[in-house]
Amino acid sequence: MVTVAGRTDAGVHARHQVVHCDVSRAAWDTLPGRSSRTAAESLVMRANSMLSRAAASVLPWAPRGYSDVVIHKAAEVPPEFDARFSALWREYSYRIADGVAAWDPQRRDVLWLTDRLDIAAMNRAAVGLLGEHDFLSFCKPREGASTVRTLFELDFERHGDLVVGRARADAFCHSQVRTLMGTLIEVGRGAREERWPQVRLEERSRDGNVIVAPPHPLTLESVGYPVPSEYGRQASLARRFRG
Repeated sequence: MVTVAGRTDAGVHARHQVVHCDVSRAAWDTLPGRSSRTAAESLVMRANSMLSRAAASVLPWAPRGYSDVVIHKAAEVPPEFDARFSALWREYSYRIADGVAAWDPQRRDVLWLTDRLDIAAMNRAAVGLLGEHDFLSFCKPREGASTVRTLFELDFERHGDLVVGRARADAFCHSQVRTLMGTLIEVGRGAREERWPQVRLEERSRDGNVIVAPPHPLTLESVGYPVPSEYGRQASLARRFRG
């Protein structure tokens, strides 16, 4: 069994993901076989080979060695480490093309819009969402789990006809990032006032006014962890607080 840092929705990309699994000492020590590689290097090579074969079994047209998932590095960590609960924060990006120059039918990681977005208004509207709040209005709640999260960063930058939104928090609830983006896009289009996201936050209600942006422009960009000596303490706090 593996545990991942970010459990993204279907259709969401991950440029950076952290996974942990338990491996016995005997199995770890035998990974290199007769090679001069370390156990970590051998694990990366073997796992990537398995992923490639798995891709070939469902995508027979794919070239040899193809895989949508690639492992870059493996390392031993203290037993207290938990890829999900030891994390201090996760950062996501969301890409929007609001001008024809950035529309590319070959790209599958961009939301195409015909409305020019006012990112200054979006950034002003995002300020009121920063900090620790109950984000029930922006989440699909899970029974018995808290919807309180701390949002560290939420902003948008324009690069020509491409707008990139970034969100960083201690953790995100199910569909939270997509709902934040969908809500702020409505502000950027001029369909909603700048105060509307703050009103939604204060309502703490999952209702018909929720706007969930499509998943394909969303990418998990990075995950942050404390120093190794704090892995266990952070995991314990996160489990107790988030459930």
